[in-house]
Amino acid sequence: MDRKRLSLEILLLSSVFVIATCGLIYELVAGALASYLLGDSVKQFSFIIGVYLFSMGVGSYLAKFIKGSLIDKFIEIEILVGIVGGISSVVLFLLFNTVGHFEWALYLFVFSTGCLVGLEIPLLMNILQDKVQFKDLVSNVFAFDYVGALLASILFPLVLIPSLGIIKTPLFFGLINISIAIFLCFYLKNDLLKPFSLKVKFIGAFVLLLVLFIFSDKILAFSEEKLYGENIVYSHNSPYQRIVLTRNSNEFRLYLNNNLQFSSTDEYRYHEALVHPAMSMAKKVDHVLVLGGGDGFAVREVLKYKEVKDITLVDLDGEMTNFFKDNETMKKLNHSSLSNSKLKVINKDAYVWVKNATQKYDVIIIDFPDPSNYSLGKLYSLQFYKELKNRTTQDTRIVVQTTSPYFAPKSFWCIEKTLNQVFPFTKAYHTYVPSFGEWGYCMASNDSINNHVIRRIPGLRFYDYNFLQMSYFSKDMMAKEVEVNRLDNQILVRYFDEEWGKVQ
Repeated sequence: MDRKRLSLEILLLSSVFVIATCGLIYELVAGALASYLLGDSVKQFSFIIGVYLFSMGVGSYLAKFIKGSLIDKFIEIEILVGIVGGISSVVLFLLFNTVGHFEWALYLFVFSTGCLVGLEIPLLMNILQDKVQFKDLVSNVFAFDYVGALLASILFPLVLIPSLGIIKTPLFFGLINISIAIFLCFYLKNDLLKPFSLKVKFIGAFVLLLVLFIFSDKILAFSEEKLYGENIVYSHNSPYQRIVLTRNSNEFRLYLNNNLQFSSTDEYRYHEALVHPAMSMAKKVDHVLVLGGGDGFAVREVLKYKEVKDITLVDLDGEMTNFFKDNETMKKLNHSSLSNSKLKVINKDAYVWVKNATQKYDVIIIDFPDPSNYSLGKLYSLQFYKELKNRTTQDTRIVVQTTSPYFAPKSFWCIEKTLNQVFPFTKAYHTYVPSFGEWGYCMASNDSINNHVIRRIPGLRFYDYNFLQMSYFSKDMMAKEVEVNRLDNQILVRYFDEEWGKVQ
């Protein structure tokens, strides 16, 4: 009898470990999915963690009202957790473009999953209370719970998202939840009141999740085609972002985490305006640094200057740069710039790399994604520009893409003001890119910025060296009383979220 009790205790405590691991995975998936579809990762993760913990408390409270065979109820809840948590990504992806208030559906899944997970721990403690001393029961249950949570938090970013992706990960752990229920059904069959009913339920649930897991790639492709309204020719989860390339007629569009990065029909406007003003005005262009720009388009423009001796490209995502280096279609678009002998590609966090670098550059081109979250906002911060100043000479020209001065004037002028705190001379300018609308940039230098063109490149499709015209701003593109973007306030991310939220 003692051996049987010990076996039961070990089995149920192992279930606690699995419950904690799966529960936190579902929470992390919801946070990642919300960040991917809605933006602002810090806000989304904060809200989801809060709702999830609250719902676990609600579930724990409701557990005292559960009567009857607790082991039967525990197995039923385990099956429900597997179903609700497992299908969460599939359903939310499909609902994103079809419901008016997507956030309600998102938080309903978070609340439901949290409630069910919250029910399980008190039920387990009630099942074990006659078999284990109270002090041992509490310490063992919470020890297994916390260790499971630690395992989930390590596996999620390092293994699960890169290898399984955001749809297969919850389905996989839903199958694990149901597998625990299956094992308990057979191991404790003599202690169950309704073993046949439970078997029917877990077989149905397991088959459902298994079918969804097998066809998850097709489901994701279908939901993303609905989301983008275009034919998807490439999609991939890198460790840092979701990369989606679409094709519509002869136009290619790249999306990173659901945000449009370029259209092949007009990207030349954006990149010529980004690169050529600084390159044409800089006293020297021997050594060029490109931060971001893993698509190779900025490098393509820089390589048009024969005086350039070397280019350093720093982009966090190696899978992004490899795709644009190896894919035949992308090589045609960027003129195989990422394979040029003058280029050195470094796949590291730009903030960390700039801080540790030693070389100085004649031109620095910054082509980061928009500051839609705090991890990107740090790359537009006062502290980052201070570190960047150490990579400059007196004559270095710096250019930063600074989002739209029309749709997001506060964000635009916040970046300009932050740059001006470090570099004494700044010059904002803008141009029209059909895929994005009015788009802005800011040039910065330790020396005065004038309109003197030192070198010209023939054959440009858009830029005509009329920099003065590009630096004129109408009233509706101005903003007053903006703050400097610091690491400790990240005001730029709040400006960006507020302004672009109105547009969307």
